[in-house]
Amino acid sequence: MKKIMKINAITASLLFIMSTAQAQLLNAPKDAEPATIAKNAETARHLPPADPQIDADIAHGFIGSIPDAATIGAQGNVVYTLKGYEFLQAEKAPATVNPSLWIQARKGMGNGLYKVTDGFYQVRGIDLTNMTIVEGKTGIIIIDAMLSTETARSALNLYYSHRPKKPIVAILYNHSHVDHYGGVKGLVSEEDVKSGKVQIIAPTGFMEHAISENVLAGNAMSRRAEYQFGTSLPRSDRGQLDIGGAKALSKGTITLIEPTRYVTQAVEKMVIDGVEIINMLTPGTEAPAEMIHFFPQFKVLDTGELACQTQHQLLTLRGASIRDAQAWSNYLNQALARFGDDTTMLVGQHTWPVIGHTRVINYLSKQRDMYKWLNDQSLRLINLGYKPVEVAEFMSKNVPASLANEWETQGYYGSVQRNAKAVYQEYIGWYDGNPANLDALSDADYGRKFVAYGGGAEAILKRAHADYVQGEYRWVAQAMSHLVFADPSNQEARNLGADALEQLGYQAQSAVERNAYLYGAMELRNGKKTPVAGELRTDSADTVKALSIDNIFDYLGVRLNAPKAEGKHIVINWNFSDGDAAGKNDLHYVLNLENSALTYLVGKQSTTADATLTLSRATLDAILLQKLSPKQAIATGLIKIDGNPQAFGMLLSLMDTFSPTFNIVTPNPVLP
Repeated sequence: MKKIMKINAITASLLFIMSTAQAQLLNAPKDAEPATIAKNAETARHLPPADPQIDADIAHGFIGSIPDAATIGAQGNVVYTLKGYEFLQAEKAPATVNPSLWIQARKGMGNGLYKVTDGFYQVRGIDLTNMTIVEGKTGIIIIDAMLSTETARSALNLYYSHRPKKPIVAILYNHSHVDHYGGVKGLVSEEDVKSGKVQIIAPTGFMEHAISENVLAGNAMSRRAEYQFGTSLPRSDRGQLDIGGAKALSKGTITLIEPTRYVTQAVEKMVIDGVEIINMLTPGTEAPAEMIHFFPQFKVLDTGELACQTQHQLLTLRGASIRDAQAWSNYLNQALARFGDDTTMLVGQHTWPVIGHTRVINYLSKQRDMYKWLNDQSLRLINLGYKPVEVAEFMSKNVPASLANEWETQGYYGSVQRNAKAVYQEYIGWYDGNPANLDALSDADYGRKFVAYGGGAEAILKRAHADYVQGEYRWVAQAMSHLVFADPSNQEARNLGADALEQLGYQAQSAVERNAYLYGAMELRNGKKTPVAGELRTDSADTVKALSIDNIFDYLGVRLNAPKAEGKHIVINWNFSDGDAAGKNDLHYVLNLENSALTYLVGKQSTTADATLTLSRATLDAILLQKLSPKQAIATGLIKIDGNPQAFGMLLSLMDTFSPTFNIVTPNPVLP
């Protein structure tokens, strides 16, 4: 086992060196400018006092790890490795990194198997998510299967290399985000789950939200996630160094097994293999379907993602539903009241634990009050009439000292300025109340008028270069964005915009904001990258198979190009011979295209339909996964069509195909 791990680590190192060499062929990042050096030096002077207990918590119970935390896939591909982060060994932050983020990034290098207390373990730092392992009488209970099957298997093998090889009796999905369930088939098989050997337990609503979030807006989220996580940035002090609560995403196989049991009560106790678990639902916080877990016999509270060693995001940069800061605070308050007195250790599904009753109480209290402050003070300023940017500016400069001096409330993932805007959006929406912004010009149209009003591109560039020297990077980034949207071929504007974004990235405390700035700079300078096989896509095979037929028809409605469908009326009956993912049999649908909108009815058939399709759900899945074309399915008899076969072809011709690399920092093609 150890020899194989060593070979895998060497392979990961070689592949990483090759990928780094390729990255260096791109236009190289630049140095920190004097304004950035001064800004980061000022940040360093106002850091919270050093807390040696944090380092002790990170190291608590360390048992062992694998070289470079490396996982290699079956084809020799690097699924995950910490190789490339060696530059973080330096204690002092370089000028190109916010000194607070540098400290957090160094703390996040901890990896391996850790003993929290007798019978309670975590594997941390070998993927985006921690794996929590609780030992029962005859088997083990796992909380969160991580992002990829390969890293989940590595985590389990690491545990088994130091502990008895008890079978898995239950897996709990903490919440509905893919990094908490994607590796499940690296741990157990569907057969073991169907036979009852293994329970899969999740909060109520899990499947609905796991599916809908990853499909209906999945293409946009996946593209924007590249910016948030910096997936193509080189690992360096001028590139990607952290993602706020972990180091990086694994690039492996994403799977899903449907839960066999749901937690439906607000507080629900269960006993699994002699282990008592009290689950408390926390919907609408970090995820629409989420829970936390208390283990009375271990005196351990697992807050999942509700309390991590950072301020979280109320609205992700990749895009998601708004998270409710007030509900977040309320659930933390309830957890503190319900479990606080009996808790001596706190763990999460990201970052490191908190050891000691007094420290746990302080930690939960500060996290609770941070989200309440964000919610209430944003609303106070909203009710005083202030706009989103004004609210964000004021809040960022007026964080209470009692919160500002805590490491775990710093904005390494979320940030005050973004979270304040999220509260504004939750309660008020996108419109800031100024009628001038009610029907604002598109970015491209605004850019052209901006250039005209500014006296032309040359005049704007001259002024922007001067502002850049003065350290006015926020303005230069905005001004160059307008110029680029007016004329994306203006390379001088692209380069200056990239330079400004880069300096903002070097100053950012939030790892995901840093990644977004630097990713935008990279694409302005070098253009978009070619999609790489194995990069994170949430619409995995298991996700597609878990879709209900209703979900699929909803998604077809999203893909419908309405202008192309203008004036067309198509009615198609659908008969599914083997039912859907929910196990219903012989489902009948009628799909109606009319008025450039696609609607459907379940359990119905139209007597005047243009065509009637009969097929299996398995055939539909193969088409959705692009393993089979509709033309092939018809030719081989997998789809039987009664009526006008051209009606089905016409409907398919009206569907858009979404590009996984649409433009972000440059204009997209003009819509027809």
